[in-house]
Amino acid sequence: MATGLTSLSFLVTLYFIHKIPLMLAQNVQFIYNGFQQANLHLDGTAQILPNGLLQLTNNLERQRGYAFYRLPLKFNTSSGLTQSLSFSTNFVFAIVPENPSKGGQGIAFTISPSGKFTNVVASNTLGLLNASNHLLAIELDTRKSPEFQDIDNNHVGIDVNSLKSIESATATYFSDQERKNISLELVSGNPMHLWIDYNETEKLLKVTLAPTSIPKPNRPLLSTHINMSQILLESMFVGFSASTGTAITSDHYILGWSFNNSGQAQSLDVSKLPQPPQQRKSKDKRGQIIMILIIAVVVVLILVTGAIFILRRKKYAEILEDWENEYGPHRFSYKNLYKATKGFSNNELLGEGGFGKVYKGTLRSSNIQIAVKKVSHDSRQGMKEFVAEIISMGRLRHRNLVQLLGYCRRKGELLLVYDYMPNGSLDKFLYGNEKPKLNWLQRFQILKGVASGLLYLHEEWEQVVLHRDVKASNVLLDAELNGRLGDFGLARLCDHGANPPTTNVAGTVGYLAPELTRTGRATTCTDVFAFGAFMLEVACGRRPIEIQGLPAEMILVDYVFQCWRKGAILDASDPRLEGSYVKEEMELVLKLGLVCSQSMPAARPSMRQVMQFLDGDADLLELPHDDACFGTSTNSEAYGLSLFPSSSMGSAPSMFSTDSILRSGR
Repeated sequence: MATGLTSLSFLVTLYFIHKIPLMLAQNVQFIYNGFQQANLHLDGTAQILPNGLLQLTNNLERQRGYAFYRLPLKFNTSSGLTQSLSFSTNFVFAIVPENPSKGGQGIAFTISPSGKFTNVVASNTLGLLNASNHLLAIELDTRKSPEFQDIDNNHVGIDVNSLKSIESATATYFSDQERKNISLELVSGNPMHLWIDYNETEKLLKVTLAPTSIPKPNRPLLSTHINMSQILLESMFVGFSASTGTAITSDHYILGWSFNNSGQAQSLDVSKLPQPPQQRKSKDKRGQIIMILIIAVVVVLILVTGAIFILRRKKYAEILEDWENEYGPHRFSYKNLYKATKGFSNNELLGEGGFGKVYKGTLRSSNIQIAVKKVSHDSRQGMKEFVAEIISMGRLRHRNLVQLLGYCRRKGELLLVYDYMPNGSLDKFLYGNEKPKLNWLQRFQILKGVASGLLYLHEEWEQVVLHRDVKASNVLLDAELNGRLGDFGLARLCDHGANPPTTNVAGTVGYLAPELTRTGRATTCTDVFAFGAFMLEVACGRRPIEIQGLPAEMILVDYVFQCWRKGAILDASDPRLEGSYVKEEMELVLKLGLVCSQSMPAARPSMRQVMQFLDGDADLLELPHDDACFGTSTNSEAYGLSLFPSSSMGSAPSMFSTDSILRSGR
């Protein structure tokens, strides 16, 4: 019996002799508030400084440093006893760059099968292999390496068996007080606190970052599901690794470290931790020389910039008089218009006419596209009144008018700024080969739109606006090919019921009413005449005057009138339409164009009557057969041409007045 008890006691003793060390090795926790007498294995450039600071690398190039807990830890076991893979650690680190103007490499907390890394190139690999089995690393990376698909040069990442992170985020921490993420600069030289917690039950790994001045935030920076049983072996080493590259180096420090492989790690006492050294100023004389050279270059650049500034002020000099202050919001600076049009580049040229060039531009401040027309206006006399009218017309608002945004004056030039119309001017569609053809429906809608705009100018605004330059090239098309009357550079204002003053004859040959050349007085009737020529131009696809044509075709209104007298007015329609139009609408437009082009101003309809005809609210009577009514002679005199026999010369009163044109509305 005694022998049996002795044998049993021996077996129990033998069992505990083998098992107790194993159990102790399985549950390990430690805390280092500074690293004096720490149980660490150091390799490479790693060393413990006299104040207890763990330094992984110094500022030398292409160096590696490692610091691992000396004994391997049991994260798993092949015995029958169950072992939790949950672990927790937190540490305080600092990455001090060589000097404030340079960055450096980062640090990695590592769980590895070995505490030694051989044949590792010290560059941007954080002292780790590019790939390894059973490796977990939490990287604090301050370099963006494209080969590892890094998101930026200031991030925290979770690496498994590779330096390509399975999860990463820019270095930030969640402020519980401000309820938002706040950025951190890893390579700032300031101490920072990092927590790593793994819960085996949830298979959830959390990484939390914060400055040492605040407690652990409630919200982690990274949180990802991962099965550690597939990564960790039974025996693993825990510790830190860091490396330096070339040219740009940093010192890597660990101030304190707490670890527990079976529960929550203890909190570090930040007040007891050793402090890293201040950022050093580079002692490299080459750097000082480079700095001196940079300062010298900056001084030269300042001098050159000053000279350029003075020259540019002259380049952008513009006329600005005291009375223009009241028009401040409508005045554009020449500098802004110059930059918007890329220096009025020919590549931005939209068109060119007798009164100036038009350029496309984009205002840098608002990214709004504009059209800028440069008009010569050397005369100082009357400029104040002229600009006042321009600004007044900037208040016009109608869907069929191009918005005049403002103006600028410089060295005898007047620059008018308009909304940009993406489809350009109508004449490009009528005569150009690069634009698609306009069908009749589109043309008819354009005519109605321009007529509506002219009616607004003549009767519906607070003053009468005389456009004085109605023509196809001044009708612009928006993105939906709606017609908008633009270019108010020649426009004039007068009060309702007042007689407009006489002015210099302005406008475009082919659209000028005959009385304008005799009296110099622009009226709503002269605008109507120009609109009549414009209607015939759109319907016939021909310019009001064609120098290369036969005598009977040189003036479009005469050509259309002759077609009507022969009973074939539709022969005047644009042959490019190939007869694809509404006959009644085409006939109406051609006849109405003739009515608006009558020699006698009183015989022409108003724009309100024109709109009634186009909308079908009034019927147009038959035209008279007397060619004098339609300017066969008078137009020729206005254009300085003598095209027809003397029998057709002379003038005659209109055979019907405007009032007789209208019947009762339908």
